[in-house]
Amino acid sequence: MADDTQEKSSGGGKGLMIALIALVVILILAVVGGGFFLYSSGALGGGNNQAAHEEVKKEESSEKGDLSFKADITDLVLNLTDSRGKEKLMKLSFSIKSSEPTIAAIVEEFKAEIVDVVISQISSRSSEELLTVGGKNLLKDELLQDINNVVNEVTKTKPEVSKNNVKQI
Repeated sequence: MADDTQEKSSGGGKGLMIALIALVVILILAVVGGGFFLYSSGALGGGNNQAAHEEVKKEESSEKGDLSFKADITDLVLNLTDSRGKEKLMKLSFSIKSSEPTIAAIVEEFKAEIVDVVISQISSRSSEELLTVGGKNLLKDELLQDINNVVNEVTKTKPEVSKNNVKQI
């Protein structure tokens, strides 16, 4: 009798051990697959994303043939709340297109003021509103106006900088 119970428990232990090993192998494959996906999409420093870098690019405008200049603000992480008060995180990057050649220097010098405007605009909205196309367009229009106001204010002593030169976000 005692021998029978030992045989049953050792046989069950082997099955449990095989199931555990299979589970560990599946988990390792899932982690490796997820890591490869994140690396290939550039989220793990694949060389494509550089946090908070500013760059200027000249672009030919197809409608008028004039030059437009661009400054990027990348990787802002903001807190949002939904209608039930649940907090969410939002990662935001955007480009400021302008007719002003020195827009990158202006954005770099007064980045704190621009980020402050962005934070106050986004914090006044719920996550549900920002998930709609209309909510995104409204935010975009208001940010365009507010960023133009900031640029106009900080460059009011520089007559060579045109007013309302930010054309698109």
